[in-house]
Amino acid sequence: MTSADPAADIGLLAPVRAGTAVADATGDTAYLQALLDAETALVRAREALGQAPPGTARAVAAAGDVRRYDLRSLAVRARAGGNPVIPLVADLTAAVAAHAPEAAAQVHRGATSQDILDTAAMTVAAGALRTILADLDRTANALARLAAEHRDTPMAGRTLTQHAVPTTFGLKAAGWRSLVLDARDRLAAVLARLPVQLGGAAGTLAALTDPADPDPEAAIRLVEAYAAETGLAVPTLPWHTLRTPVADLAGALALTSGALGKIAADVLVLSRTEIGELAEGSGGGSSAMPHKANPARAVLIASAARQTPALAAVLYGALAAEDERPPGAWHAEWQPLREALRTTGGAAEAAAELTEGLRVHPRRMRENLDATGGLVVSERIAAALAPRLGRAAARTAVAEAAARTAREPVTFRDALTAHPALAGTLSDDDLAPLTDPSGCTGAAGPLVDRALSRGRAPG
Repeated sequence: MTSADPAADIGLLAPVRAGTAVADATGDTAYLQALLDAETALVRAREALGQAPPGTARAVAAAGDVRRYDLRSLAVRARAGGNPVIPLVADLTAAVAAHAPEAAAQVHRGATSQDILDTAAMTVAAGALRTILADLDRTANALARLAAEHRDTPMAGRTLTQHAVPTTFGLKAAGWRSLVLDARDRLAAVLARLPVQLGGAAGTLAALTDPADPDPEAAIRLVEAYAAETGLAVPTLPWHTLRTPVADLAGALALTSGALGKIAADVLVLSRTEIGELAEGSGGGSSAMPHKANPARAVLIASAARQTPALAAVLYGALAAEDERPPGAWHAEWQPLREALRTTGGAAEAAAELTEGLRVHPRRMRENLDATGGLVVSERIAAALAPRLGRAAARTAVAEAAARTAREPVTFRDALTAHPALAGTLSDDDLAPLTDPSGCTGAAGPLVDRALSRGRAPG
């Protein structure tokens, strides 16, 4: 069965957001309802201040049911004026007039299209951010559990794709959590500042001032009342061409996608067949290979991490907006902002599922630690020998023993024992603890404890 609308986009080519809560919250229907709610909220605010007759808001609200409107018609008619608010105001006014003619004149009074669309965009963004924050909380809690459980689980640290020195999986999970908490804090701060938009045609609030009582403070009080009705913040100024709110939101979404992308990147590497240290709780299948259990959630998160920064770049570019309403810069924001919310929201939902079901394989971590015959402890051996041989001589001797280990079937410990410059320097009793990777994780444990002392997410 196919969609009734051939132009419908439900995410066939965007599985990272298809069917997610944020996708629903940012769909055309959600945006249209937000536009209608913005119009209704403005009338409510004006009525509350005595600037519209009693009962007007009720009449407008009754006409503000999204099901009354033809989305496709609005979209097509938006091409004529450049934005969907123009045809929507016409349809909403007609709907109000059909049941309350005296109230129809109050629809959209004093506002401009950008007031309504920006307010609706911030409302939609606020709803999406609340969902994303909830998923980040789930992810942070799951990572806290993993970090505590594997505080001292040794694994190979890798730099430039190669084994470096031992670390612990607890420290890796604590690092992931730190990034998630950074993203959560950034998004929460942006959410608290998302502003209502109301400035009229050129941002002066001129049309919102009653000609019979030209008190400019009355218009400012209306902005405050409008913010209260929408649940958004009160802006210092109308921000038609002062696009800090959108740019801040873009940056926070890009940071969040990148933070989650770091988790995905590590999971993708560590779940490779040849490494096998991690696995998703339930992997994805393959259309050709029955044995596959692909790290599908990590793949989707990685796809979002690559898309969101590019979307944010468009939104940052829109900061250079000329005059009091730009021809194109504002219009260029709409779809990239929605897609940035969707990719980040999809990534956050996938990250919560990924981390809550992540399987950790400590035995495989240990096998990989031992795969180089003990070379991962070379730094520690060189440090132990430096006081006895001198730093340069110790480093040279350890490097030569390491080179032998790499080319011959001999352990690093045996190569050290046999090296002429090291004869009698370190006994077997000395070498045993020094060459044990599990005892060479530095301050990893205390660092995990320190990281976990940062406030846990609620729930």
